[in-house]
Amino acid sequence: MPRLADPDPNAIPADVRDVLSALPPDPMVKMLTHSVGTVNLFIQLARAQFTSLELPARSRELVILTVAEYTECEFVAAQHRPMSEAAGVGRATREIITSRDTDNPALSGHDRTLIRFTAEVVRSPRVPDDLFDEVRHLLSEREIVEVLQVIGYYWSFGRVATVLNVELTTVYGDEPLLTDETERAD
Repeated sequence: MPRLADPDPNAIPADVRDVLSALPPDPMVKMLTHSVGTVNLFIQLARAQFTSLELPARSRELVILTVAEYTECEFVAAQHRPMSEAAGVGRATREIITSRDTDNPALSGHDRTLIRFTAEVVRSPRVPDDLFDEVRHLLSEREIVEVLQVIGYYWSFGRVATVLNVELTTVYGDEPLLTDETERAD
């Protein structure tokens, strides 16, 4: 059961109601609406992560699933399992992330480095130099910053879900992925 009641619809400003009316009903969006001053920005940032990153969708989904695992957030994991599959993350890779076997030799070097980096960022405020050097060889500077932003966004999203006991009622993973036409393949 959620720790906070749904916000009073009469207390939501008209501009926020307009934005929310264009979205499917969602318990997380309702919960985020308690902060009427930031909910629109939170939604805009989510959209940007699906439309404006140089980071490929597959890499983004590896990061999100790893954050979900290390923040113990089933809400995010459930939403992103089908999205990650659509982005090319196979079942075996998803299972490796869930088992936290970050050094598994079945992972490609790219996936192993990205998953290890993400897990370390979630666990600790600093990343060892050798791991950061591996990431620098794998990603552009822009992509490194984008990975950190995706980690931060989904860490925050996950904590709203876990601390406030947001109930997973619908999985939107079957929705089409919004991708940039210039997205690179993994």
